[in-house]
Amino acid sequence: MNAPIVIVGAGLAGSKAAETLRAEGDDSDVVLIGAEPERPYERPALSKDYLAGRVDRESVYVHEASWYESHAVDLRVATTVVAVDRTVSEVQLSTGERLAYHRLLLATGSQPRTLDVPGSTASGIRTLRTLPDSDQLREAIATASDVVVVGAGWIGLEVAAAARAAGCTVTIVETADLPLVRILGPQIAAVFAALHRDNGVDLRLRTGVSRFTTAAGHVTGVELSDGTSVAAQLVVVGVGISPRVELAAGAGLDVADGVTTDASLQTSDPRIYAAGDVAAAFHPLLGRRIRVEHWANALHQPQAAARAMLGQDVSYDRLPYFYTDQFDLGMEYTGYAMPGEYDDVIIRGDLDAREFVAFWTSGGRVAAGMNVNVWDVTDQIKALIRSRAVVDPVALADPGTPLESLS
Repeated sequence: MNAPIVIVGAGLAGSKAAETLRAEGDDSDVVLIGAEPERPYERPALSKDYLAGRVDRESVYVHEASWYESHAVDLRVATTVVAVDRTVSEVQLSTGERLAYHRLLLATGSQPRTLDVPGSTASGIRTLRTLPDSDQLREAIATASDVVVVGAGWIGLEVAAAARAAGCTVTIVETADLPLVRILGPQIAAVFAALHRDNGVDLRLRTGVSRFTTAAGHVTGVELSDGTSVAAQLVVVGVGISPRVELAAGAGLDVADGVTTDASLQTSDPRIYAAGDVAAAFHPLLGRRIRVEHWANALHQPQAAARAMLGQDVSYDRLPYFYTDQFDLGMEYTGYAMPGEYDDVIIRGDLDAREFVAFWTSGGRVAAGMNVNVWDVTDQIKALIRSRAVVDPVALADPGTPLESLS
């Protein structure tokens, strides 16, 4: 009898891989190992609806508690894999057990970056990554009057919106000129800056944190590098995440801003695959390796990896997709347009009304599109990107020209 398929990481990616193995009719033993005490859950609501109290706790879990037993998935929570021994195809667990594997999937995800400044270990300074983080943050927001968010990325902006909705005074501290400017460019980043200012958020841009002030071990404020200070009973640090590559690196797998894989999600070891936040996977359409830190990737990529582990011919070429909800703004982004890799941003709609579609183009071809308070256009944006068609910018900007006619 073959050794089991072992999945390291019991988040959305790991649980979807296990689900796919069963959906494909595979009857191998499957062991799903997670460091957290919770069964697998989805993370988007942690900074959105769950944090804001709009959905209950049960809604964030990927499967009902009984699903794992009923599908013969050996779920081991509060357990970590401390080493991978590729010479004998075994993993060593924190319990001391050594577990053989037939195929191994690394879905170890990522971890929040922190700030190393004076006062950073005080209570009241939090990051947001796990379900308990969100629970604690929701309780803290309910009692805090002054909240400081360090970092104006997606998580930071979503937390700021939730804190403002709860009635807190909110300050965002960001070293860049605008929120999200590296991702979106100055024209679209300005939309998010205006959104937060219009909703009462104090944006402190082009400055960082020098130190946290404390009293009796709890944060009382933030001193900024521009010499100003901001009061705070709660600080949320959202300065990005780092892929958890230590296990892969320790096993001698190829690692470069993530665990490197081919288009089938296979690593440099043919028995080992990677998916989700940790995978730097070759993307056939883009012709490069990319690492995507968003929900849709954690949902779909491990399904491809599971099929590849079963010997199917797999080439994962789904376009990156993510979404956000902040105040009265909802948006979806599809595609991949890194700084310096596009030469124009074309707007269809009204920026000031925050009802538009933005297209990032390179050589006249659409590389990415973002719809803001405009719905049911994601499929057309995907088709435009995949077509590689050179598009007339006037037609692209014209709301009267059907998008499907351009691809």
